[in-house]
Amino acid sequence: MLAWRGFVAVLAVALVAQIDIARAQQLQTAVPVFSPTGPDAVAYGEKLGYPVGLPLSEQRNMIGNFSHADQLAPTHTIAAAEHPLPLLRAPSEISVKFTFGAEAASLSKYLDTNPTTGLLIAHNDTILFEHYQYGRTDHDRLVSQSMAKTLTGMMIGIAISEGAIHSVDDTVQTYVPELKGTEMGSTPIRALLHMASGIAFTENFGNPDDNVRLSNSLLGPEKLDPYAAVSRFNKRVAAPDTVWHYSNLDTEGLSLVLTHATHMTMSNYLQSRIWQPMGAEASANWQVDSTGQEVGYCCFSATLRDYARFGMLLAHDGALNDRQIIPRQWLLDATQPVTQGSFLAVNQLPNPWGYGYQIWLMPGPRRTFFLDGRAGQRILVDPTTHLVLVHTAVRAKPADAGGAELVELWSSVLKQFQGN
Repeated sequence: MLAWRGFVAVLAVALVAQIDIARAQQLQTAVPVFSPTGPDAVAYGEKLGYPVGLPLSEQRNMIGNFSHADQLAPTHTIAAAEHPLPLLRAPSEISVKFTFGAEAASLSKYLDTNPTTGLLIAHNDTILFEHYQYGRTDHDRLVSQSMAKTLTGMMIGIAISEGAIHSVDDTVQTYVPELKGTEMGSTPIRALLHMASGIAFTENFGNPDDNVRLSNSLLGPEKLDPYAAVSRFNKRVAAPDTVWHYSNLDTEGLSLVLTHATHMTMSNYLQSRIWQPMGAEASANWQVDSTGQEVGYCCFSATLRDYARFGMLLAHDGALNDRQIIPRQWLLDATQPVTQGSFLAVNQLPNPWGYGYQIWLMPGPRRTFFLDGRAGQRILVDPTTHLVLVHTAVRAKPADAGGAELVELWSSVLKQFQGN
């Protein structure tokens, strides 16, 4: 009996030791980290509880509005998968140190100095870093702004693979007869994918500009149907697919092609073709106009981890969760590096960005690309290493130089995995 009691005591000690080890390991893993505050938190409405409301772009309202867009306007819901794709967590958080300008920087310093609401870094199916600021959590659906354009572009590729759309060389009016006889109607789908419709459209974040006019037409008091809103811009200044010019109008044209060709809402098509097949863990939402048409160029909101899953899908050339979800060749065509001298090399500086099918391309021969949205929303993807970085933010100035620092941070992450 004494021997048995001794064995039980030893076993109990061993079990306690294992539990302590497990707890220690859990504390070291790359679990979500939450902060109730962030840089310039008072200016962003911290003492007001990060309010939701008008004016939409006022700094004190940005955090609340960017994480509760469904409280501000009608949306369609994109349901989560029945069986979400499991994500693993690294044994410890990734450490990233880099130089920005003349100063040493790191992940923690970046978060201390940039109005970032969420930052997640993943490698394959493993989360390396996941932090939230300003009281935001992993349950908040954070607005994507123009990152939504890439969702639209990828769905066009799926619709072509299914035969709903026959060719990128078809014109818009082939599928949207309401636009027949307009400049948008006569524009090929390929030109819209490239942001090269050739239709005059100003987008400089000023007021008034054509972007404001389009948004007011669709979502403001006028509440025009999308055909009337698009038809307001009916002056051609260049032949299709010859001059790159960033334009929400072009993506709105794609969204109309998609819904007409598939006979489904964009939300239902996204849910059945991408969101659930990739294993999303949470529902998402997409703002709609007065007719129920999603605003294809913006206004999609999702959780950080589901943005990461979409990034993983792109990093694996359209395959995830044991399925080829986006046609591989479409994704390759959409994200190939731009040839030097092409009109799609949109910036002629020494390190120009390029543009694919509704997605930004990094400079150089290596295929690396990113989704980009106003005020600091970004998903960076490297198919070679299968690295993904998701960043949501509330930059008060659209052209904030903080984007350059994020690129340096990303480059430093890549260096840790190149050659592995």
